[in-house]
Amino acid sequence: MLNPWICRRWALALVIAALALIQLPHGLTQEPARALVITKVRIFDGTAVQPAGTVVVVDGKITAVGPEVKAPADAQVIDGSGKTLLPGFIDSHTHAFGPPSLRQALIFGVTTELEMFGDHQAAAALRKQQAEGQGADRADLRSSGTLVTAPGGHGTQFGIKIPTLTSPEEAPAFIDARIAEGSDYIKIVYDDGKTYGINFPTLNKATLAAAIAAAKRRGKLAVVHIGTNEGARAAVEAGANGLVHLAADRQIDPDLARLMAERRAFAIPTLTVLESVAGIVSGASLITDPRLAPYISGTDADNLRRTFPFQSDRRELYAGAQEMVRRLKAAGVPILAGSDAPNPGTLHGASIHREMELLVQAGLTPAEALAAATAQPAEQFGLSDRGRLAPGRRADLVLVNGDPTRDIKATRDIVGVWKGGVPVDRAAYRADVEKQKAAAARQEQAPPPPGSESGWVSDFEEGDPPKAKFGLGWSVSTDQMAGGKSTAEMRVTPGGAGNSKAALTITGQIAGGLAYAWAGAMFSPGAAPMAPVNLSSNKEITFWAKGDGKTYRVMLFAQSLGFMPAMQTFVAGPEWKQYRFALAQFNGMKGHDLTGVVFAGGPAAGAFSFQIDGVRFQ
Repeated sequence: MLNPWICRRWALALVIAALALIQLPHGLTQEPARALVITKVRIFDGTAVQPAGTVVVVDGKITAVGPEVKAPADAQVIDGSGKTLLPGFIDSHTHAFGPPSLRQALIFGVTTELEMFGDHQAAAALRKQQAEGQGADRADLRSSGTLVTAPGGHGTQFGIKIPTLTSPEEAPAFIDARIAEGSDYIKIVYDDGKTYGINFPTLNKATLAAAIAAAKRRGKLAVVHIGTNEGARAAVEAGANGLVHLAADRQIDPDLARLMAERRAFAIPTLTVLESVAGIVSGASLITDPRLAPYISGTDADNLRRTFPFQSDRRELYAGAQEMVRRLKAAGVPILAGSDAPNPGTLHGASIHREMELLVQAGLTPAEALAAATAQPAEQFGLSDRGRLAPGRRADLVLVNGDPTRDIKATRDIVGVWKGGVPVDRAAYRADVEKQKAAAARQEQAPPPPGSESGWVSDFEEGDPPKAKFGLGWSVSTDQMAGGKSTAEMRVTPGGAGNSKAALTITGQIAGGLAYAWAGAMFSPGAAPMAPVNLSSNKEITFWAKGDGKTYRVMLFAQSLGFMPAMQTFVAGPEWKQYRFALAQFNGMKGHDLTGVVFAGGPAAGAFSFQIDGVRFQ
């Protein structure tokens, strides 16, 4: 999905994901309980409902399902009266930024995520851990890895240098390279962005068809990102196995559903993110639901309140997507549930519950919506070991109060989650969220740091090294902390803005070879690196800049943003110019937990040189 918020942050998140694989524990390597028995429980097996029965799990696999099942003598027995047992949910469209996202997904009952573009190296590392029996505390991942797009097309705007496809003749080798990287399936972009008010190059029809054919000849599913119903028809006619979005398009193609049924193509509507595109705050109901709220941090709640930043009311576009879901159901097209997390208005794990609710609103029965998040994706993506409650399947289980086959919102009332028979410690996750919320509340009441009363950070009049009016001060920041090779220097030099005595000159070299490159100067407002301070009495940051004419970035870090900064860009031209950015422009930042400000070059490779002066919050 075309998302300015994700565009500015995607690549750094991929670096953080790769770092997480190195720096964080590989996840629990925990043996499942010898035997688990859930009795007297309503069973939704992925397609059908048994009003009451028993499910037996031994060594992480389901061994028996039915009304007349005998429990092993030494089993742990759970009384499922008044409850429903479901297969672990499969979110068929996400972008997973490493173990934290996957852990979060599992807490809400998503035991498998299907990623539709991500760092293939990070995905390979996760798959290796999964194969070794690690990661019981996070959802499994399958990934398309690097997507297939045209030069300058969707997927190239994230600051990541990725290979692109230019002609039908290149398609076989291009697909071979993706498979060699470990892609589980092939995602292809056929979207010029015009539906969203953006203009991107995209593949032509011949190249689209060649990429689809090459993937299918090699035994891989070919799924296509589209932006219009016209594009959807072209993808299906070219042989696509599935569409990973529906079109947010006013023009309904009356024959598209029939064509998809004839070609046996499936659809992942991603209604949750299409609501956000249409300006509807899709995630708001998740924040206020007492069954989910204790597991949603303040930062996550902020994202659930967001929508895509389009200026006009686009609700009619969502109505078109709803109508298309009705037509797909009537034509018998397989429908899969996917959230497109973590786009604005979404959250890993939690948003699958909203997606199922929206599918019901669009005409599916609750049981059909449950199948869209369990058996259907397992069948379409060849995940033969999961997605159903049946003997021999992996014991990915979700136990909920009530009956979601009648009220789809009952999926939110989770009693327990098991991945491969291993229980998920939701209580510990909830306790962590409570600690985060308490710390955030304290930080909002914290006094501003000493010396910050005027808002001035630096005028660079006090010589070299650069001094700051408060906080730890200035330091060089580069991507070397993430394995990169970019370099930077900073020094106070004569001649500042408005004929002042001095300015901070920042020079360096951005090296290639890293998904997200940066180098520059960082101001730390706290008494220690990345220590949060409360500057919420200020509403904007101002500074002067001049330089070599290149585009640079000011990046604000905050505890509430996790490891990902919010960014704005500026051009450092040959003459001094003052720049003024509201803190709210940095992803709605309030300023109460600011941890750092970076003025940086990159991600484009090459030498850079610029100056800043008069840095101030006010």
